[in-house]
Amino acid sequence: MRLFSQNISNMSARKKLILLLAVLILPTGCSRHKSPRYLYGSNCGICHHGGEGMAGSVPPLSGRIDRIASTPEGRVYLASVLMNGVSGPIRAAGTRYSAEMPLFRYLSDQEAATILSWLSRQGQTKPAPEITPEEIATARAHRISAGDVAEMRAKLDLKHPLP
Repeated sequence: MRLFSQNISNMSARKKLILLLAVLILPTGCSRHKSPRYLYGSNCGICHHGGEGMAGSVPPLSGRIDRIASTPEGRVYLASVLMNGVSGPIRAAGTRYSAEMPLFRYLSDQEAATILSWLSRQGQTKPAPEITPEEIATARAHRISAGDVAEMRAKLDLKHPLP
């Protein structure tokens, strides 16, 4: 036990945080059997809350994901956001944001697709566009910077104006 505590005291703060997260997350088991609402809440909902975001810092998701997912390019963008994060100024729902979103590569392809499809179903588009695990796997394989994801968004916005 003494050797373990000495090793921990010599760790960097980042390594301690990673260890703490592993200790907290691993005992709960795999979340693949969790509901879409639970997956959203325990991952995206931490910042985006119930979908309304946080004024000035985190963009809303409600009523937007289905509209973005209505084109193949939009689904590629959404999958890229989860797999690579996004960094830089964006405009969402008429408001400018400059927040940083981390990547969520720890999610399985199925979990990420479940979250995005669930968010899509919360919008007005019927039938709601679905994001597939295959689309997530493609985005996972195409690693790009969070800044490149923001550029992808700007190009998509020119072609298909984003909500």
